[in-house]
Amino acid sequence: MGDGARDGGRDGGRDTVVVVGAGLAGLACALRLAGAGVPVRVLEASDGVGGRVRTDLVDGFRLDRGFQVFNTGYPEVPRVLDVRALGLRPFNSGLLVVLDGRRERVMLPWRHPRDAFSAVLARVGSPVDKAALAALTARDLALPGSVVRGSMARGGTERTTVEELRRWGVSPRMVETLLRPFLSGVLLERELETSSRIFHLFWRSFARGTIGVPSLGMGRVPEQLAARLPAGTVALETPVAALTADGVTTADGAQVPAAAVVVATDPAAAARLLPGLPVPEMRSVTTFYHAVPRSPLGEATQLVDPTGVIADTLVLTDAAPEYSADGRALVSTSVLGRAGDRDEPAVRARLAEMYGDTSGWEHIATYPIRAALPVMRPPMPLRRPVRLGDGRYVCGDHRDTGSIQGALVSGRRAADAVLADLAGAAR
Repeated sequence: MGDGARDGGRDGGRDTVVVVGAGLAGLACALRLAGAGVPVRVLEASDGVGGRVRTDLVDGFRLDRGFQVFNTGYPEVPRVLDVRALGLRPFNSGLLVVLDGRRERVMLPWRHPRDAFSAVLARVGSPVDKAALAALTARDLALPGSVVRGSMARGGTERTTVEELRRWGVSPRMVETLLRPFLSGVLLERELETSSRIFHLFWRSFARGTIGVPSLGMGRVPEQLAARLPAGTVALETPVAALTADGVTTADGAQVPAAAVVVATDPAAAARLLPGLPVPEMRSVTTFYHAVPRSPLGEATQLVDPTGVIADTLVLTDAAPEYSADGRALVSTSVLGRAGDRDEPAVRARLAEMYGDTSGWEHIATYPIRAALPVMRPPMPLRRPVRLGDGRYVCGDHRDTGSIQGALVSGRRAADAVLADLAGAAR
């Protein structure tokens, strides 16, 4: 971790902007402010940067706090991150659908031309279905990003994802065997009630980008942002108790003066600091990690489960062997909702049907993520206000789209609002 992420010693001042929270949005905001020459101070309640995007070391394994992926197709990523320095370990661009005891291979043909024929034969829909999905994908790839950020639905009307797929002529069979299982792991809901605008944005990014994880874990993403901040910018284990007329008060009673305050916490914490701020409904997910003597799959391809028991599962070390210190394989498996260790036997039973014998697997950890993603039903504004007035600002993926892209963009938007107001006040 770079100097910028160590406990800071700067006291701040009345010209300083205080950012509350060192998640992706807060760090992106602070980095833009610092780049503009504005003194900035980031106060983080926990013992590390990243918020939901952190990596723990457990028994020699790198465990991300819930299954997360890095997508190079997000437009904001190359603007604020050095992707090459992350050492991205890519997954294969496709899926293995476990259907009636068989694995049906569905890969992006332009990424995996050798598997193009297997996708044609996969029992996940008719030729008409596959043609409809190909047409949808081609349009999302071809249109400019500004158009994609519009309603982007067939006929120009925003609707739910499942309604949008029907409008494109995708049959219920393909929805149930392929799209619902895959999208449930992306959107963290099986009803496919997420806005069609969000669906098209995500679908486009998956088709355009490379999906994977940094070699040393997803926590490397916020650590890279923090390392680029001036030394002493981030103060860890410094929870903020309240916002004041002159700045903020920390939990230990210290007063930190500020010209402006940006709240970059989770929605519930933000609402406590900013009374009246709407708190969106959040979706939850639980990730189970298992250690296996050797890979039960032998390829870095995500498996999805049409039965709905499993949202997604992947042998992470088939993509990133650095996630294991001793050569054992690491399997990540997620289920929707909040679960616990008591649910592991049922999860493992379904994994045995998907991978084969799991009797030699060791359960390493369970990560229930209560507020993993905001609900994004239609109508879904892609840009919620970040300026609240009186030197108060807010950012986070709940102010944008629920994604790494949304967090980074909202941080930039909040910083730009601060810069514009500070410039106006200086005139």
